Amino acid sequence: MARVVVIGDLMTDSVARAFYPLARGSDTPASVLTYGGGSGANVAAWLALEGAEATFVGRRGSDITGRTREMELMGYGVDSRLVMDPERATGTCVVMITHRGDRTMLSDPGANARLQPEDLPRDVFGPDGHLHVSGYTLINEDSRRAARMALRMARESGMSISVDGGSHAPLKRAGAENFLDWTNGARLLFANTDQAEVLTGRDDPEAAAKVLTAWFPSVVIKLGDEGALWAAKGRDETVRVPAEPVEPSPGSIGAGDAFMAGFLPLWLSGKHPKDALARAQHLAARALHMPGARPDLGDV
Repeated sequence: MARVVVIGDLMTDSVARAFYPLARGSDTPASVLTYGGGSGANVAAWLALEGAEATFVGRRGSDITGRTREMELMGYGVDSRLVMDPERATGTCVVMITHRGDRTMLSDPGANARLQPEDLPRDVFGPDGHLHVSGYTLINEDSRRAARMALRMARESGMSISVDGGSHAPLKRAGAENFLDWTNGARLLFANTDQAEVLTGRDDPEAAAKVLTAWFPSVVIKLGDEGALWAAKGRDETVRVPAEPVEPSPGSIGAGDAFMAGFLPLWLSGKHPKDALARAQHLAARALHMPGARPDLGDV
């Protein structure tokens, strides 16, 4: 099974689901629950559940929340390499879900934004492993040097590399050309349709994927309830796999991270991209069945 090192964000997700239309300036009945989150940490947790040897590198606060989040990762079987920040709190994301199911995120990266090149453990870089870098760590200006250093160390040590697009709004602010330059040398890009459009200016996913193969040998575009597609440099045809039918849990928020964790082990072991996409869709469907962004620790 693959050894995957994830560089990324560790967050606490506070998920607020409104039962009625928001009453501006007043109160709206809602369900508010707290979970472990952060795209990078979520990917590492799902990878461990898949049986991969997963290492997570990041930064947390010295608060009890950070300690709790780290213990959760260890509970999944993740090799946690978290540096404790003495000044900044563990990152927090407030996820607001309207009564119609629309999601809006308010993110405070906290300690994540202080990830430094010297925080990177040298022993996790080697030719027998794969590096996955969360797009959020690259997009955030304060943690970018660490992310770029990790990419350089991975290239120099012979690791394969994957990156994801993070989120389309901050990706747009960072700039498509910059992101493509920062991720030079990555073998695989994960993006959803919004991120792919930001990076290419194309609103057709297949067209966007083909454009992106000029920078990445392999590209996976997540299409939501329409499934996902894979494209590769030098291949005219893309591979598509439909999404599994599922009735999402009202508080589910981690399907995209589970998808990446489902795809990577099979892709790294040389399986056909269709098989890797199918496994990715299965894990994403599983994530949609549960609240929060990570697997239930009771399943570990």
